[in-house]
Amino acid sequence: MSNDGSTTLEGTPNPEAPNPQLPIVQKLRIRYAKRGRMRFTSHRDFARAFERAIRRAALPIGHSSGYTPHPKISYAGASPTGAASEAEFAEIGLTRPMEPADVRAALDEALPDGLDVVDVVVSPGGALADLLQASRWSIELPDVSPEDARTAVEAFLARDEVLVERMMKRGLRTFDCRAAVVRLAVDPRAGTHGCAILDLVVRHDTPSVRPDDVITGLRTLCGLPIEKAPLATRSDQGPLDEQHGTVGDPLATGRDAP
Repeated sequence: MSNDGSTTLEGTPNPEAPNPQLPIVQKLRIRYAKRGRMRFTSHRDFARAFERAIRRAALPIGHSSGYTPHPKISYAGASPTGAASEAEFAEIGLTRPMEPADVRAALDEALPDGLDVVDVVVSPGGALADLLQASRWSIELPDVSPEDARTAVEAFLARDEVLVERMMKRGLRTFDCRAAVVRLAVDPRAGTHGCAILDLVVRHDTPSVRPDDVITGLRTLCGLPIEKAPLATRSDQGPLDEQHGTVGDPLATGRDAP
């Protein structure tokens, strides 16, 4: 087989190899979740699992040209490793139109438990990443009282900036995580769960501000007593309503299209 996997050693076509010449006739946007232990799945590991699921589901995925054709898959707004999420997104290009509901069922069946397809819609065009302007997070704080959490949240919101450090690709960086926080409050359900729960809406700025950055600021600068690791779950990711501090559905346009 040649380097591009398109012919055998004898020079005859390999019928099992992807055909990068087939045009993309449909793009689908996919919302998926990382639940339970799968929250520890890195983005790279998920991408491998997703490609395997596409092959198992026998979807007519398009491929790039060149010596090593790659499936036409793009990801946007991946959550950090260790965070659970109900709002992860990908877009795929197909060489044959399919019903979104059929694609959802096939992929959900092929993916491991805990990596679950929530929704599939036809792309209306444009860049999916442009719609992912903010995220809403629920952060459980074990053994932290709601009263202590409220005191720390009030101190956080009263500050003009909250400087935190994080190791990035180019080394340790100090940045302000306060400006990206659109909303931060103690969830009223906290008293019934035996721990404090934070309701956080964070704008997607550069550098990206993560829930653990906000927790670091609350702990180091606002006196929040944290002994056990918090559990962050992203409930929504999409367009930001600045006035109301809410996060919309980025797939709404595709779902409502005729």
